[in-house]
Amino acid sequence: MTELHYLDATTALRLFRTRELSPVELLEAVAARTEAVNGGINALTETLFEEALPAARQAAASYARGRDLTPLLGLPVAAKEKHGLKGRTLSQGLVARKGDRATADHPVIERIRRAGGIIHARTTTPEYSCATVTHSPLWGVTRNPWNPQYSPGGSSGGSAAALAAGLAPLATASDIAGSTRLPASFTGTVGYKAPYGRIPGLAPLSADHYRGDGPMARTVADTALLANVMAGRHPGDHASLDGGLALSAPAAGAAAVAGLRIALCLRLGNYPVAADVEANTRAVASALRSAGAVVEEIGLPWTTEEISRTMFTHFGYLLGPAMEDETAEAPELLADYTRRFMADARKAAGENRFIDGIRAETRIQAELAAAMDGFDALICPASAVAALDADGMYLDGIKAADGVRLDHYWQGHMTAPFNITNRCPVLAVPSGMADCGIPTGVQIVGHPFDDATVFAVGAAVEELRPWAARRPSLLGLGESRVMI
Repeated sequence: MTELHYLDATTALRLFRTRELSPVELLEAVAARTEAVNGGINALTETLFEEALPAARQAAASYARGRDLTPLLGLPVAAKEKHGLKGRTLSQGLVARKGDRATADHPVIERIRRAGGIIHARTTTPEYSCATVTHSPLWGVTRNPWNPQYSPGGSSGGSAAALAAGLAPLATASDIAGSTRLPASFTGTVGYKAPYGRIPGLAPLSADHYRGDGPMARTVADTALLANVMAGRHPGDHASLDGGLALSAPAAGAAAVAGLRIALCLRLGNYPVAADVEANTRAVASALRSAGAVVEEIGLPWTTEEISRTMFTHFGYLLGPAMEDETAEAPELLADYTRRFMADARKAAGENRFIDGIRAETRIQAELAAAMDGFDALICPASAVAALDADGMYLDGIKAADGVRLDHYWQGHMTAPFNITNRCPVLAVPSGMADCGIPTGVQIVGHPFDDATVFAVGAAVEELRPWAARRPSLLGLGESRVMI
């Protein structure tokens, strides 16, 4: 039987409705689990169990009455720290801002609460969510529950680690270059980068078409559940799209992909993909073929250098200046990776005009459109490298497959192209285990705003290559039992 702290959200809701399980029981199990193992992984900035317990009791009373049963009623949800909660700290991981407080709930928090979700914990990030590892001078190092030597990825690394360790069934995340999909890949969880505008954000960076807030969970169905709650127009973000989502894992399961044409692109051009990552990606493709999908391997003309230059040119005119404004009072307190990010963005903006970046972006978008023509979706790895050191800075680049050394560690990840093409929905799901003992993941990329197809393919992969029952041992992290 699944240990209660690992119960998926969809099953928990069913048990709440039949009164076989109380929201109070689930919250207490999650609290006990947090007490037992969070000290070893450091996934949370704070816990809110004291105020969450009355909310769980109220949810239990609603189920007893059979009234006011909202979509997330009674479910614990871990919130990424950057998603502000009114009256609580909002630091973005910056030492100089550790006393700042949110004046209002972030739109995704507002919607989770309205849907009955209970924010019981907040999760760690790197400073300003600008790195693919999760550590900071303010919060220390967040470790991967599967192997503490390695990072859970970033920037939503705390959310991913919390999910993998059983500290929450649902979590919020954000993604501007892979910050949802990379942590999902490294922890064996599911992360969704919605098309730009699908889920509302906060000004001024809500105007940045690379970025987006979104859901993470341990299953495709749970990720869809939270995405449905988050989506839809919000008055605080007029770029957000009218109409919500009604995503679900298709009742047909794996059979839903029969006849679909799926493009397999292993390197997105010249990304140096690790052998174990490639093998696991090919295994996903083979499983889809076995379910009746037509899977064909394709190529793309991209280079890691081109993607990196395009990405940092974009950041040089938006995120970089925003970070410099926010950190100008105490730059000496910043992590080295934060200073490096701002310097790289500044350098790219100095070398490339804004129009140069736009031309590069539209060329990359056109190349993806051409490659996906005649296909329903595309699958590729989430990261070319299988793991990142938990406390790594990677200021001098990163070593990739076959002895290739990449100038910038961002070039080791394969997520940013789909922020450049950010009307495309992307779902990251587990693909297998790396040789170093942590999970790997694939990205399922859809045509613009075709969210339903990526979830259908994701649900098929989940059924064909099930991962939900696999758990990290957490040995050395406060857990003595091995869970399989």
